[in-house]
Amino acid sequence: MTSLLPRLLVLWIWLLAAVLCTQFLTFTRSSDFLVLLAILLLAGTITFRVLRRRKHVTSQEWTDLPDVAYRQPVVLCCNASGLLDVEPVRVLPHGCFIHVADSSELQHNVRELLLQRPDWGRQISICLNINPQQQQDSAALENALFALRWQIALLRRETRQSLALLLNIGVAGEMTQCAEPFWQVQLAGNSPQIWQNDTSPRGTSEWLQSGGSVAMQQQVLLNSLDAWARQHVLRVLTEAHSDVGAVIPAAYVLQLQPVTPVAGYDSLWCAWLWQHTTIRSAGAAANTPVILPDFILPQLPAGRGLTPGIRALRTAITAFAVAAVIALCAVAWNNQSLIHRIVFDLEHYNRIAMTDYAPKLAAVQVLREDASQLDNYARQGAPLRLSLGLYQGGHLHLPVLHAISSWIPEPKPKPAPKPKPQPTLVRLDAMSLFDSGKSDLNTGSTKVLVNALVNIKARAGWLIVVAGYTDDTGNPALNQRLSLKRAESVRDWMRDTGDVDESCFAVQGFGQSRPMASNDTAEGRAANRRVEISLVPQADACQAADAIPPSSQDGDGNHEEKE
Repeated sequence: MTSLLPRLLVLWIWLLAAVLCTQFLTFTRSSDFLVLLAILLLAGTITFRVLRRRKHVTSQEWTDLPDVAYRQPVVLCCNASGLLDVEPVRVLPHGCFIHVADSSELQHNVRELLLQRPDWGRQISICLNINPQQQQDSAALENALFALRWQIALLRRETRQSLALLLNIGVAGEMTQCAEPFWQVQLAGNSPQIWQNDTSPRGTSEWLQSGGSVAMQQQVLLNSLDAWARQHVLRVLTEAHSDVGAVIPAAYVLQLQPVTPVAGYDSLWCAWLWQHTTIRSAGAAANTPVILPDFILPQLPAGRGLTPGIRALRTAITAFAVAAVIALCAVAWNNQSLIHRIVFDLEHYNRIAMTDYAPKLAAVQVLREDASQLDNYARQGAPLRLSLGLYQGGHLHLPVLHAISSWIPEPKPKPAPKPKPQPTLVRLDAMSLFDSGKSDLNTGSTKVLVNALVNIKARAGWLIVVAGYTDDTGNPALNQRLSLKRAESVRDWMRDTGDVDESCFAVQGFGQSRPMASNDTAEGRAANRRVEISLVPQADACQAADAIPPSSQDGDGNHEEKE
């Protein structure tokens, strides 16, 4: 990726996280904060993975490496000294060779290369170059090959890439009987083919038929080289081992070079060739290079063709898809929470008895808030955290309104009934009005009557009852008549003085039948001699139009009798 792409990608990821947190998530419970923490951790992890690729400082820099968008095969060459020392990186039309100075450092070199080019994992191959004429110790060769096998197996597990192995084994000298180098190539699962610079690849049978005796001699040498390689190289790389997996070459190349040999027969190849074919072969110079089979590059694994821009775009789309899934889940969760809350409010309202006025009022207030919220969503649209086509609150609007309409408010308390008016009662001492045994009012009675009867007035629906009483002195019958006469005298005075119709009055004489106190004492007998005037409600009493005289007072309608 260019330096700008990671920054844009990080900005995009955090923008998505911010939209999720502000528009789709509601933080009302601890679980919501856990979701927020998970989103932030996810965004932080992706950010770290994006930026980590550019923050590693490698200990080895290949200044001539192709660009990060390079997708041709990349081959790390071991034991290619003298060929790539001056040119550590060789870029060809169909691939790239990178020199590994020490095969024991292969693992380190692959890691360093992946740090600089993280997208090259699939297209990396390993080329092991071996010149049998330069090998003198079989144990040292076997140890070096096993160490290489261990590194390749470990790298495959670590990088999860195939890391194809190209095994290039070549010999040189006059015995090769070739003017130009040529190779016998065997790809995994295919038959061997002969590659020459001036011809296209051919099968061994076709090559032998066209090459004559020289080709036959070269084929014998190639077969011997193949047998030596299988015994000393392939066996070490592929035999079963409990700790290290087998490393099977993806391409197996045998090479013959027309290089002048040097004197000496102490190499493993010379000894092996003499032992098995009785052919003496001279050794090769220590600096004799093994020609890299660049023609094999198109047969090795290439990259996936993803440029940094495409990879960044894929990451951005993936982040958007993840954010969209989280947003949909959050919207579904918010809708379910809204439905559960309103349904709970409805059930709570319905469980409260209508006569339980205070809790019922509190419940209906909650429903009014729910109805206001739903009405706002219906008018202006649901918010983003409830929408995306998943809003489910519309069908609850009418049930909430119906529940609110069913509420019956607490009735206002009825005013206390006015107490029934008690009849006004005036009790007069009979001796202050009448002489003993008489029923006519005496001369001083007028003032007493006026002062006592100031609150007694005629009114419609009220009956003025005048009742007389005596003590038990004398004949009961006479006492009864006397009490009635005295009551009539008081009635007549009230009628004549106030000009009140006689229908407003009732006269009763009880004699000695209803004493207030004991007649055994003078005080008791004096109390029993009395006249009582009271107002008693009666619907048909005092109904005549002229029965009630006009009041002489404006305030309360009471009037006073004049003497």
